[in-house]
Amino acid sequence: MKLIIATIKPFKLEEVREALTEAGVRGMMVTEIKGFGSQSGHTEIYRGAEYAVNFVPKIKLEIVVPASMADQIIETITTTAKTGKIGDGKIFVLDVEQALRVRTGDTNEDAL
Repeated sequence: MKLIIATIKPFKLEEVREALTEAGVRGMMVTEIKGFGSQSGHTEIYRGAEYAVNFVPKIKLEIVVPASMADQIIETITTTAKTGKIGDGKIFVLDVEQALRVRTGDTNEDAL
């Protein structure tokens, strides 16, 4: 099994969720986060004063899928979340040793 952690722009969340559902993803965790990468934030003007926004709002998706589905899910996220502009996000893939569904006791891929 693989844990896919993706950071995307907030306005892309619903589009990515729909694409992942169509691709067979049955569940995911979504967190609102703030961070920065190579863009290092930006400046904004509010009521005539300029100020730095050092952390940019992002959405973090955490999805556990069977290893056989990982490449397809990564491709789905990449094509759906891409705007072609800086700050589109990142995707990280980690191995998952074990999964357990608390309610039923199902383990590993059965727990997904």
